[in-house]
Amino acid sequence: MKLQAISSLRKGCEPLAYVTVPKDLTKIKSKMLFGLTKRQLVCFGSAALVGVPLFFLSKGSMGTTPAALCMILVMLPFFLFALYEKNGQTPEALLGNLIQCKFIRPKKRVYQTNNAYSALEKQAELERTVGRIASGAGKRGKGRRRLTRQERKQIEAVIRQAKGDGKNHTVQASLPFRNIHPDGLCRLDDRHFSKTIAYADVSYRLAGPDDQRDIFERLCDFYNGYDPSIGVQMTLSSSHKAGGGDLFRMAAQGDELDGIRAEASGILQTQYERGSNGYVKSKYVTLTIEAESIQAARARFSRIEADTLNRFKVMGAAAKVLDGKERLALLHGLLHPRGEPFAFEWDWLAPSGLSVKDFIAPSSFEFGETRRFRMGEMYGAVSFLQILAPEIQDRILTDFMGMEGNLLVTMHVRGINQNEAIKMVKRKITDLDAMKIQEQKKAARSGYDLDILPSDLSTYGGAAKNLLQDLQSRNERMFNMTFLMLHLAPTKQKLEIAVSQSASVAQTHNCILTRLDFQQEDGLMSSLPLGLNRIQIERSLTTSALAVFIPFVTQELFMGGDAMYYGLNALSGNMILLDRKQSRCPNGLVFGTPGSGKSMSCKREITYVMLTTKDNVIICDPEDEYSPLVNRLGGQVIRLSPNSRDYVNPLDINLNYSEEENPLALKSDFVLSFCELIMGSKTGLEAIEKTVIDRAVQKIYQPYFADPRPENMPILSDLMAALTAQHIPEADRVAQALDLYVNGSLNFFNHRTTVDIRNRLVCFDIKGLGKNLKKPGMLIVQDAVWNTVTVNRSIGRATWYFVDEFHLLLKEEQTAAYSAEIWKRFRKWGGVPTGATQNPRTCCTAQRSRTFWKTAISSTC
Repeated sequence: MKLQAISSLRKGCEPLAYVTVPKDLTKIKSKMLFGLTKRQLVCFGSAALVGVPLFFLSKGSMGTTPAALCMILVMLPFFLFALYEKNGQTPEALLGNLIQCKFIRPKKRVYQTNNAYSALEKQAELERTVGRIASGAGKRGKGRRRLTRQERKQIEAVIRQAKGDGKNHTVQASLPFRNIHPDGLCRLDDRHFSKTIAYADVSYRLAGPDDQRDIFERLCDFYNGYDPSIGVQMTLSSSHKAGGGDLFRMAAQGDELDGIRAEASGILQTQYERGSNGYVKSKYVTLTIEAESIQAARARFSRIEADTLNRFKVMGAAAKVLDGKERLALLHGLLHPRGEPFAFEWDWLAPSGLSVKDFIAPSSFEFGETRRFRMGEMYGAVSFLQILAPEIQDRILTDFMGMEGNLLVTMHVRGINQNEAIKMVKRKITDLDAMKIQEQKKAARSGYDLDILPSDLSTYGGAAKNLLQDLQSRNERMFNMTFLMLHLAPTKQKLEIAVSQSASVAQTHNCILTRLDFQQEDGLMSSLPLGLNRIQIERSLTTSALAVFIPFVTQELFMGGDAMYYGLNALSGNMILLDRKQSRCPNGLVFGTPGSGKSMSCKREITYVMLTTKDNVIICDPEDEYSPLVNRLGGQVIRLSPNSRDYVNPLDINLNYSEEENPLALKSDFVLSFCELIMGSKTGLEAIEKTVIDRAVQKIYQPYFADPRPENMPILSDLMAALTAQHIPEADRVAQALDLYVNGSLNFFNHRTTVDIRNRLVCFDIKGLGKNLKKPGMLIVQDAVWNTVTVNRSIGRATWYFVDEFHLLLKEEQTAAYSAEIWKRFRKWGGVPTGATQNPRTCCTAQRSRTFWKTAISSTC
């Protein structure tokens, strides 16, 4: 059923998923007599019992007309109670809310601690006062006399004064829980306990239709997994994070780049202030149970937590149970939206005599107004969502959370027993059938067609039968859901603007966002992630209709520390901040069509590395694109070409070249890859050719390892001589291929290294190598980079390597294998390589290349 319930309509490339919402069957009232409900019969009967006798008693003295008017006025409230209903609430409930808000509950609450030690002293003082009153008159004879009426009144007055009036005069007393324990268990009252689980976002919007459907089905299973005894509160928070701009303040280092640092900091700060970057989106689920004791609650929660964490895991969302301090920090953040720091330790409670409420409570509460309240210096308003739409799209929560401002979206969900739900639907169908029969009788008496029925009757009749079929033959359950939205703003005007924006979003989904009149305090306390719901405005939904409120949008990358800016999230508009060195695999790729900004992305990252770290940066530049940037940042450009005097020896090696005792093993792989490139064989090197090359490599490095001086470093002519000396046809074939690069016109690489790489930023410009030398040049630069990586590793410095046209290294099998091996080793040795290419299809053609992507690279697109 779930696969049918969620549908995807294609409009270009934008999927539109929606679910049909069942009709609200609570609007169908059972009729008793004369087409009236039980409530209406009771109210009309009461009106008659009061109004008719009053008419006859007052008729004689007042006259018929005044007596009739008096009867109508007396009966009018009964008629109002019989017929009026607002948002599913009866008049007596609305009247009770008004009386509580305006006359009973204190309008202003202040912060006032209730020290435990002071409470004990007050209790002792109370006992002493009662004792003095009881013994004040002495004894009558030998026996103790009874208390007089005056003495009893005095004692009752003292006790009443000590207990108070039972109203919440402080903000601490207004918070509706008793205690939060170190393990995160919150005790709401004698029998109710709750725990909160934080979960991460999932890239739902970027997923394909099949993956979205899978997440939807998993979310259906998530709700179906909770029986009616477990209350589920889904909380989505958007709160302002103070001081977020400090992430981009680059400290001056007293060099020529400080001016660029200041300019870059300003650019990033401007980018941060756009969109919703200053707001932190958080997601929580709070579970509430009833238990006899705290021990029983802990035992039951241990099973519920494990099941909940596993359900999030199958949805691909990381989740963790909040401990006591984390729950207190969460509540403190919600009650202090301006970002006041939270300071608390469990060891502070016993010496101070304070409770956990004293560490999280705001400075004040004001609940005197009908449609808003004040918390500290912030104004707030709580509204509820009326779901009137026949179909709801899966992006409704995304649209709500996409708005700027301090916003808290809360969904209280409680399952209904399946048998009870089926019985309720059957009763509604029976009531509808009875109403249909009555309408047909009226039509028959009036001579109308029996098939002409009120439209609502036909609509609700079909909806009720479809709902019954879903409950009986599909994996659907019924839930009662209360949807609340809490807005906070520094001024009343900004608050009204925020509420109106949310109301507009609700209207686009054919829903109505309605303010809670006279229930702002209950709404606020029900919005806090405590698992307590004081708002009795519920909407019955099936599993699918509930699961369409998908809390997932897209995973954010917003790391602190030394994180660098990588652009904006296309869905959320938030900045992408990532510290690649903290990733499990820092290797990266940049894909893009020509002109899409691949080089610009690399240049931006190179700039931030130079401005914010002490790391080395090496660039392999096939098209001479990076020279202006390198020169501006004070780097070194090495131009490799047949006409250049800058030489790089492809056979350079150092004793740290490999982790293994014999560094020649990895160097031999490089020489094999180099020979494969210059031979140009479509099938790669043959086994015998690999053998003769490896044998020659072992021989030419013996003088250097015996006496590691630069003049003993072999060059390509030494390799060619070692191959020729073997007098084997395969060796001669390789030697002949090398001859072009030793004695021919491409002998540029047959020299010892002449460049001295001392700069932090080095760019190898290989544009002048031409077509024949470009691939070998890129491979040689990569090997030179590896030599630098091995040296920097010993001094604890990272090496960033950027290579454009990276796909050229992956066409030949041996070269791809060597590159994959090098890139796999980069991570352990402090290297951070980045490849840029406009042709990812070519990269993924060969089997070696596919293995390379899977095991060696964390792709960044």
